Amino acid sequence: MQTTLTGKVWKYGDNVDTDVIIPARYLSTSVPAELAPHCMEDIDESFAKGVRKGDIIVAGNNFGCGSSREHAPIAIAGAGVSCIIAASYARIFFRNAINVGLPILECPDAVGEIGGGDAVEVDLEKGTVTDKTLGKTWTARPFPAFLRDLIASGGMVPWVRRQLETRGAGA
Repeated sequence: MQTTLTGKVWKYGDNVDTDVIIPARYLSTSVPAELAPHCMEDIDESFAKGVRKGDIIVAGNNFGCGSSREHAPIAIAGAGVSCIIAASYARIFFRNAINVGLPILECPDAVGEIGGGDAVEVDLEKGTVTDKTLGKTWTARPFPAFLRDLIASGGMVPWVRRQLETRGAGA
């Protein structure tokens, strides 16, 4: 995984719940490519058709509230989103995003100023968020190295597999 991500911003408000991230009617699969075309369709019909690989979601407070489904971060990652920046996250969404390898940062100050369509660069190692359109930079709390490694591995399952393979090779 790259430590620096750059993309166009898709901006949303507070309390974006998992039911609008990926509606329940599509939960018969957890395949990212099958979920992606329906991602955000109940809140933003243009998202699935307009999002490009590397784009970034910026949202307000309590992003990912609602049910505990892992489908929400899977759908977002499957749509090509490289990172989410929010003022705050629902706890279960926060953990699910990490578990599926989707980078997320909390940076309330940036959220208040970044606009939809802005070009944003995120340095995951430093925890910086730079709005190239505005020419402003903010600092979020970066993930510790072990979580960056877990995210870079593609999430919890691939990370654990790699750990087992590494330990098995030396035994």
